[in-house]
Amino acid sequence: MIVFDNKRELTTYLDELKRKGLSLGFVPTMGALHDGHSSLILEGLQDNTYVVVSIFVNPTQFNNNEDLEKYPRTLEKDVSLLQTISEDRIIVYSPRASDIYGEKIASEHFDFDGLEHEMEGRFRPGHFDGVGTVVKRLFEIVKPDRAYFGKKDYQQLMILKKLVSKHDLGVKVIGCDIFRADDGLAMSSRNERLSKAQRAAAPFIYKTLNAAKAKFGTNSAKEITDWMQEQFENHELLTLEYFLIADAETLKTIKQKSTNKSYRAFIAVYAGEVRLIDNIALN
Repeated sequence: MIVFDNKRELTTYLDELKRKGLSLGFVPTMGALHDGHSSLILEGLQDNTYVVVSIFVNPTQFNNNEDLEKYPRTLEKDVSLLQTISEDRIIVYSPRASDIYGEKIASEHFDFDGLEHEMEGRFRPGHFDGVGTVVKRLFEIVKPDRAYFGKKDYQQLMILKKLVSKHDLGVKVIGCDIFRADDGLAMSSRNERLSKAQRAAAPFIYKTLNAAKAKFGTNSAKEITDWMQEQFENHELLTLEYFLIADAETLKTIKQKSTNKSYRAFIAVYAGEVRLIDNIALN
């Protein structure tokens, strides 16, 4: 397996593959790889000759420096996992920040037609500018045919589709189903930071999302939201940051349901200092 740590050598290698007419998939990650990442990579391998996996903890998408410092960095372990998926069809790009940003590590400002101001955008100022900046630069470096993102970060997925459209980046962005543990918890690198008790409690998030989905046919959005808040009010280990029901396209929180639109429920929960997000399609 080839591991590149700089874009010059990576692009030289990838340009040769493209000259041969070979297709490239791309899975951008921040490392600490798990089965959720593996599912994205396997989907990429079905569609493409090679898959590039970037492993880069992007500093501009953290609005909490402590969270950035604590984010796990496990490159050797990550490469070992990738080798179990494919020895010769995965290409790893693990750059330093200077290789992506140059001398100035800073975000560009993006207009995502308002998608960036909903949900996560309200609680993590500047986050989607950071995401947009690094993904745009990675797309420009790798020049993939297709890029794969999990629907756990559904808002991010919609924003990146908007990024590609508005900046004519020529990449097909593919959203992949949320990969869950057997108990329903959405796979995330942050799960590694949960204590044993927090990990045991965390599937409650998905359980309540499913209950909200069951209620969606007969209850109003406000009734479901109030009910969800009640479920977390006295929970010993989990603290609700937000729950809302939104239009699946605009991401705007709804007040009334319409029969011809698609909706999703979105949730963010703290287990101690660890922030967990999840979502579910409602119709």
